[in-house]
Amino acid sequence: MKTSCHLVAAAVLVGTAAGVPAQTLLTPGYRVTIEPRCPEGEVGCAEVGYRGVSRRSGRAIRLEGHTLHTRCADGVTPCRFLGWEFRNRDTVYRVLESGELRVTRGEQVLVQEQGVWCP
Repeated sequence: MKTSCHLVAAAVLVGTAAGVPAQTLLTPGYRVTIEPRCPEGEVGCAEVGYRGVSRRSGRAIRLEGHTLHTRCADGVTPCRFLGWEFRNRDTVYRVLESGELRVTRGEQVLVQEQGVWCP
């Protein structure tokens, strides 16, 4: 079940309520759409939607999460953007700006795939 970035991009062009467009990451096994729900330009966003679809089975999951940043020298202020984090009980989903999808449960890595961001 191959999906091109062009088909995915057309499906998410609607954007989000806050006016920040959704972003889609395609990995070998998953299509992940990130939907920020904070005003454009807000550094840290605590309202981000995740929709992950298995490219093999078609099964989908929706989660809520937040942005990930390094901290500035004061230890409080967010500095460099890293990506997003979502939780489903004890399972943590991280989607990094570099295009990596990493799903962990405790110390166990369940999924670690490199993908490409669709324009």
